[in-house]
Amino acid sequence: MTLPRLRSLFGTDGIRAIAGEAPLDPITIFATGVALAHTLRKNSEEPAVLLGRDTRESSPWIAAVLAAGLRSADARVESAGIVPTPAVAFLARTHSFQTGVVISASHNPWRDNGIKFFGADGYKLPDSVELAMEDEILHHASLIASQLAEPDPASIPPIEDNPALQADYIQFLLDCVPSLSVTHSSGRIVVDCANGAAAVIAPELFRRLGIDVNLLNISPDGRNINDKCGALHPDHVAAEVVSCGAALGISFDGDADRCMMAGESNNVLNGDAILYIAALDLKSRGLLTGDLVVATTMSNMGLEEALKRSGIRMLRAPVGDRYVLEQMLVHNAALGGEQSGHILLPHLATTGDGLLTSLFVLDLMARTGQSIAELTADLKVFPQVTININVREKRPLDSIPAVAQAIRAAEEDLRDSGRVVVRYSGTESLARVMVEAATDESTRHHATAIADAVRAELGS
Repeated sequence: MTLPRLRSLFGTDGIRAIAGEAPLDPITIFATGVALAHTLRKNSEEPAVLLGRDTRESSPWIAAVLAAGLRSADARVESAGIVPTPAVAFLARTHSFQTGVVISASHNPWRDNGIKFFGADGYKLPDSVELAMEDEILHHASLIASQLAEPDPASIPPIEDNPALQADYIQFLLDCVPSLSVTHSSGRIVVDCANGAAAVIAPELFRRLGIDVNLLNISPDGRNINDKCGALHPDHVAAEVVSCGAALGISFDGDADRCMMAGESNNVLNGDAILYIAALDLKSRGLLTGDLVVATTMSNMGLEEALKRSGIRMLRAPVGDRYVLEQMLVHNAALGGEQSGHILLPHLATTGDGLLTSLFVLDLMARTGQSIAELTADLKVFPQVTININVREKRPLDSIPAVAQAIRAAEEDLRDSGRVVVRYSGTESLARVMVEAATDESTRHHATAIADAVRAELGS
């Protein structure tokens, strides 16, 4: 039996690390550009690559070093500047780029950064392509290091941005909801841009729509991205919705590929709630192929039950929007997503898009005349607790007796009245413990017991 090769650079969402440290050091970044250009030249004599980035302090120099590596191997490079991750996917697909590259670490702290890739079709590169490219990146990085020719970011000029590409993405979003405007909207909204990529796009987008909007965290300084704001802290928007009497609150993460929402009653609505109302809407319009929704192992049992009552089946995929998409393509599903707010609407876009999701919901509220509370009234969620534990290593959890025993005890106690999901994050040094049960007491008891066992064995 041949075991799958372990990745050394790529995680579940590209390359991600502390900026300036391996594998996001200048040598590896430059080598990544060279390797990508060589990969693309197998199918194109003059490959064209689109870059986009978020607002992190390190994003400009990473983009410049990556572009230098690409150009050294005769690839053409263009930059859309600061744009959401889904903007790069859209622009790569519609502007004849062989690859779109995003410089972002999504919801991570400002010191982290990342490089992720989209093909000419607007979809993330397959695992097989990333693994093949990983070998070439390591090869070129070794050559550069042996020649003592480490690129100096300070000596590489910043890449010039093309603002017309940002404008094209905004127009795409507007075209997705042609009937949505100030005359059809459902009142004032609050939008938290997380001092990230949405801070550049959202002001112009909502100005064009004419919607009454209170914009929060739209002053990025390179270090305040995701800092006590955005989709990681949706309670802030929920409180602001109540304070100003808004109809809806929306929170984006740093690269704006996902969003969380809040209703008029100071209640946070995650991706499960958005999946629920989107599923019912698409089904009512005959657009929910196979009456199927693809969610993940983290989605609440309450979502599954609510969808079932409406004649909709829910399929669970592993956590990660690329794995949700894989199952959607296999089953020809029209809707999928994650509890974290990644929502996939393939009839509109090839990847999760927080801004597009927010417009979809606003348009739904306008078309139906219903509030977000009314739209989600029949969704009753089970008590759910998620505990994140910093870990020093990622050993197989079932190989650690104390952890395996704690998980087994929870599963035996809950049986059919709850769920236990324990997994490692694909983008951070974290173990995530999720327990779902009929009562808060049982949920917290088992989540704490498992988390304590993980912390005792693996805690950093």
